Parts: sequence; structure tokens; C-alpha cells
Amino acid sequence: MQAGELALFSHYQHPMQTKLRVRWNVTPREAVRQQQIWRERVETQDHYGSLQYVAGVDMAFAPETNIAFAGLIVYRLPELEEVERRMARRPLRFPYVPGLLSFRESPVLLAALARLRTSPDVILIDGQGLAHPRRLGIASHLGLLLDLPTIGCAKSILVGDAAEPGVLAGSRTPLIDKGEEVGVALRTRDQVRPIYVSVGHRVSLDSAVRIVNQCLDGFRIPKPTREADHWVRDLRRVYQAGRNRQRA
Repeated sequence: MQAGELALFSHYQHPMQTKLRVRWNVTPREAVRQQQIWRERVETQDHYGSLQYVAGVDMAFAPETNIAFAGLIVYRLPELEEVERRMARRPLRFPYVPGLLSFRESPVLLAALARLRTSPDVILIDGQGLAHPRRLGIASHLGLLLDLPTIGCAKSILVGDAAEPGVLAGSRTPLIDKGEEVGVALRTRDQVRPIYVSVGHRVSLDSAVRIVNQCLDGFRIPKPTREADHWVRDLRRVYQAGRNRQRA
């Protein structure tokens, strides 16, 4: 077996399992208490080895049936060559409560992640990490559950304020909430609206920005989360079309 094959083989593991004991059938008040406890465990410094595989995850929803679709795509770095994609479809059990979306969405994401054969070295999530009212957005929550490096890549601000970055790609300004830097506004393409990058878990903010930049391919949104977004939208469309045919 060649060295490259050995490296690939080392990333084929048993299904991902959560490293924290967690109950999903909790009230919103209990969920807030869990966030306040778990946020102390978030690691904001680099704690990872070589980065060979990056995964992007996203969600789509069918409101009329309360069904959620989670999709994740794994890419090999630095080529951004697709290696694997997995999905899961589940009913949502937790109510829609701003600031607690990770309790609503994480069970579906974990179901998709459990189907992976390739273990990603870092996960990009279309959502917030530390840039959250209680410093535990879905990127941080998922990172803690899996004990994996995670990065929040959001399209909009949830908390805090950031000055407009310079017009050229790579420009960044701090995202500040209550005097604390919780992320950055990052220009990913010249003269295009920035995205908002925040630490999820086991990654420093500077490294998070560097990794996101590695995942750009000429578009505003990093390729892993952009393609995951397109895929789950397609999955939802197929599902809804099937329901419409059944009703016809």
C-alpha cells in the first residue's frame, strides 16, 4: 500500500459518534442552561493535525411537513475535489426558537454525519460558532458533540457589529459583540458582500479565516457549504415534487 493510500485508509473509520451525552427532548429553558454550561468547553485555539479533508454541511426544510434535510459533502484539500456526500431526512422535534437552532437541527446533521466513511479533519457549517448570544452557535455545538474542529460560515450577522471590510477579496474586519471579538467579516470576492466567519471548536479565528480562504473557488460562499446548500435544496425539491404527485 502506497503512502497516499495509507493516508486515505486512515480516514475510513467507524460511523461518527457523539462524544458528549446529550438529551434532545428538552425544553427551551433547559437548552439555554445546557448552552451556558457547554460554552465553557469550547476550544478557541488550534487543536488539529494536518488538514486533508474538509466537509461542508447545510440544511433545508419542508415547512408543510416539518421535515428537515441535512446534506454534507467531503472534499480533499487543497484541490477541493469531492470525495463523498451523505444526507439524512428527519422530522424536526424541537420548536423554532432563535438562539436555539442547534437543538432543532443538530440531530438531523448528526444522522448524516453518522453515514460518512471519510472522517473530515474540519467541518464548515452554514451558521454561527462563537458569534452567538451565548457563544454556542451550531458550529460550536456540533464541534463539541463530535470533538472535531469546526468553523461557522454565516451569510449574515446574528450578534455584534462589524465595519465594512475593504473592497478586495481577503479584506476583513472584526465582528464585535459586547466588547468581545466573536468573529470577522470576510470579503471573499472583490466588491461582493462579506461573509461572517467565527470559531466553532478547536480552531483559532486566524486559522478559521485561513481555512475558509482555502475553500474559496471564485464565489462568495466557500465551495463546501455552497455545494451542500445546493444539494439539500435539490433534495427538498425532489421530496416536494413526490408529495405533489401523490396528491394529484
